[in-house]
Amino acid sequence: MEKECKSDMENESEQSFEEMASSKEEEIPLICAKTFYPTNTMTEALNEWLDHKIIIWGTPITEILEHGNLCIKVAQATGIFSVLLLGLPKSGKTTLAAQIAKNSNFPFVKVITPEDIISLDEFDNESAICRFIRKVFDEAYCSMFSCILIDNIERLLSYCPIKSKYSILILQTLLVLLEKSPPPGHQLLILCTSSCQQFLNNVELILTFNTVLYVPNLSTIDHMLNVLDEVNLFSKHKMVSFRAKLQGKQRIFIGIKKLLRLIDIVRQVEPSDRVEEFFTKLVEEGGLQ
Repeated sequence: MEKECKSDMENESEQSFEEMASSKEEEIPLICAKTFYPTNTMTEALNEWLDHKIIIWGTPITEILEHGNLCIKVAQATGIFSVLLLGLPKSGKTTLAAQIAKNSNFPFVKVITPEDIISLDEFDNESAICRFIRKVFDEAYCSMFSCILIDNIERLLSYCPIKSKYSILILQTLLVLLEKSPPPGHQLLILCTSSCQQFLNNVELILTFNTVLYVPNLSTIDHMLNVLDEVNLFSKHKMVSFRAKLQGKQRIFIGIKKLLRLIDIVRQVEPSDRVEEFFTKLVEEGGLQ
């Protein structure tokens, strides 16, 4: 019966997964009413955020990924582990969460985004949203090794900061599912992202996570120069010119996602004009002080 809950992809996963599944076959109850085959492979589910390699612009990113690897090991050892990645908008939270999910090598990955909710036939129906979320978790329980990534969890709750409104029904659903253990012998890693720490504190949702990883903005000149070295925006000569223009500037404060967007814009400018254009854009965006 247990084999009915396995996807084709799981059968092709690494030997360590197969050996563990085989050793626990007698212990695992039937948890699916019908055979479930995931529609997305891990790569397909994460492609939107991992179409380019992650830029390690500083020690904070290295530490987050290392901590993420530790979270994966804890999920494998205990059966369930939940992680919240907190940071300002455009700080790269989702990309880091996707990279941690990829690093897990779990064959089953499901991603829940606000766009998924809007795509529902009854996206304005709280009960329908709760059923959708529960279905994703039920599907994950059918896999021996699974990862769920919930992006912008505050938007999933229909949070409106202007009126401080949110869905109590969806909140209660998440409070239960984030702490519910998968069937015996199954491993579940839950990754969530948010930009609203105060709200999550107020509704006590933050307390349900096993750990919180804080994703910072770039905050030093060296952080930005590390990014520029990776993206090849300037020639070596122009890079020297840009470094010279940075003299007297004391502080960088910009999210990696916003910085990469600026780089994409400036890349459309003639190479001879890029230094001035990029410098101007940085100042206009408030990223350079």
